[in-house]
Amino acid sequence: MRFFQLLGFQHTMAWLFPTLVFMVVFGVGLAFAHLHGQDSEARKKTITGRFADGLEERDAPFPLFMMLIIAGTFIWGFFYIVMHGVLGVKI
Repeated sequence: MRFFQLLGFQHTMAWLFPTLVFMVVFGVGLAFAHLHGQDSEARKKTITGRFADGLEERDAPFPLFMMLIIAGTFIWGFFYIVMHGVLGVKI
């Protein structure tokens, strides 16, 4: 039995709100941030393929926010493995 009855609720909120904030920031980041090059605007407008029901394909630049998340995942994974090796903790 827990000493405080609301501890389970507090843990749920501690996981829920950062997750919701991350989802909103991630969505906004994907919508507005791109790696800009010399031809980025033209690539956003140029249609490279047309599909049924009016769907169109474009060769838009890769979102900067997504690149940062992918890089952060690899960096975190590398240091996770290194620190487990340094501290001698079994995975």
